[in-house]
Amino acid sequence: MLEELDYIPKHKYSFAPEIMEHTQNIGRHYGLYEKACFSTSVTKLSWDESISRWVIETDRGDRMKAQFVAMANGPLNRPKLPGISGLSDFKGHTFHTSRWDYEYTGGDNSGNLTGLNDKKVAIIGTGATAIQCIPHLGASSEQLYVFQRTPSSVDYRNNRETDPAWAESLEPGWQYRRMDNFNTLVAGGDQEEDLVSDGWTDIFRNLTGTAAKRAGRKLGRRINGREKGYLMKMADYQKMNSIRDRVDQVVEDPATAEALKPWYRQFCKRPCFHDEYLPTFNLPNVTLVDTEGRGVERITEKGIVAGGVEYEVDCIVFATGFEVGTGYTRRAGYDIVGRNGQLLSEKWDNGPRTLHGMQTADFPNCFFMGFTHTAVTVNVPQALNEQAMHISYMISEVRDQGGSVIEATDEGEQMWVDEMLDKSKLGERFRAECTPGYYNNEGKAGNPDGFFTTSYGAGPIRFHRILSEWRNDGRLEGAEIS
Repeated sequence: MLEELDYIPKHKYSFAPEIMEHTQNIGRHYGLYEKACFSTSVTKLSWDESISRWVIETDRGDRMKAQFVAMANGPLNRPKLPGISGLSDFKGHTFHTSRWDYEYTGGDNSGNLTGLNDKKVAIIGTGATAIQCIPHLGASSEQLYVFQRTPSSVDYRNNRETDPAWAESLEPGWQYRRMDNFNTLVAGGDQEEDLVSDGWTDIFRNLTGTAAKRAGRKLGRRINGREKGYLMKMADYQKMNSIRDRVDQVVEDPATAEALKPWYRQFCKRPCFHDEYLPTFNLPNVTLVDTEGRGVERITEKGIVAGGVEYEVDCIVFATGFEVGTGYTRRAGYDIVGRNGQLLSEKWDNGPRTLHGMQTADFPNCFFMGFTHTAVTVNVPQALNEQAMHISYMISEVRDQGGSVIEATDEGEQMWVDEMLDKSKLGERFRAECTPGYYNNEGKAGNPDGFFTTSYGAGPIRFHRILSEWRNDGRLEGAEIS
């Protein structure tokens, strides 16, 4: 949407206020404010066969009708609290990072959390969200205890202001070209030029297609699969060694530095990029409590127990992420009632059944967006853009053919389920050897709703090609319009 709004971000990586302003500008530009119901939650979605319409009920008493519905609930949207004994016993203040309590902490999303100046604070978790807020908590708290199960991989971010000369050089179509170039590189493909050139593309250039091509040139031939696997493993070791070396260079206390080093393969967990996180552990009021993979033991009235030691605090911040691996309708917050009273929760009880991840039989004109039977992309808007184009095509076909309904056939659904199962083994062994996290369903194999279990194993390049070829073919194989 940058080109449509003729806007260039101020930095390579935009900060929250600018992202918020950009989304508001999108809303104003397309008249979405007049068409949106803010602070409103859907409580039920039911198909009315007599009028071929969906009936949407909300927590405000609405009862709306729509020919088409798109489920864009987000893959990580339901906050998760840890199953720690004594969670409700704590007498102090608590909140989840996704529900930040500025009334208690003071400040805003730029920091300056003055309400914590006289507070002892604990934060549970050291993942991608925690890494962003720990520097602000450390700067403002009287004392900060950081409880860590597994350290994150934290590389340089090196943010900088946008070069005006570079911005002036951009030609029409520049944003989509950058998105496509980025997605190709981080999906293991090869590109002549790295248009984004950041930490993500650096990792993948060394681990996948570009590195293999470079090695082949040195050998004077294409490398084989075994050689490529060895090359990837060595590149992974080198990268992770550089991540661990950076910890030693930045963190002054040797014991703390050792505990902050990630000892796993690069993509066992979500890689992080931050320039202020590691230096925070050099502050005299910040203490890392490393649980050596065991996690917090229990919570008491006064604080947290880990390693047999009780840490008394005034406030506990839960940086414990979002639900992953639970049923789709639980994460959505409501069930969907299709033809003949069929509940989506019952149909998907043993895992999703879809055509291309976006339709399911007996739920006509209902489209699913996100990572349910679709391909995961590092840049999430890229995946959603591809899905939105595909859904728009299907709606246009319904109207162009004079129909009112489109839905997946049983045969089309089964075809895609078989394809998902066929590709599901890709990466399974790698994740099984990783430390527990949401990437591998906390180390528990076989969950039909796991993060990567429901994602297309052959990756986004192939998945987006399948969608494009399906549209170009024009036969709508696996779907019917009536």
